[in-house]
Amino acid sequence: MESILLTLAIGLLAGYLGSLIMKGKGLGLILNLVVGLVGALLGGWVFGLLGVGGGGLLWQIISATIGAVILLWIVSLVRKK
Repeated sequence: MESILLTLAIGLLAGYLGSLIMKGKGLGLILNLVVGLVGALLGGWVFGLLGVGGGGLLWQIISATIGAVILLWIVSLVRKK
């Protein structure tokens, strides 16, 4: 249960950081957090498949933020069309 809560917290933090990094290309705070959470899960999964990264909380935050930024960027591209 604690690991699920930690994953959610990291995902929400990654969504928030992703919205700050994207500067105005986001979807609003709530949707940025949701997309960031999904992006964080995808980022962690992809980095795990690639065997990239290390352990620890800092790496989880970094990989989640990268995943969130990429997904926020993709969503912003799709919304423009």
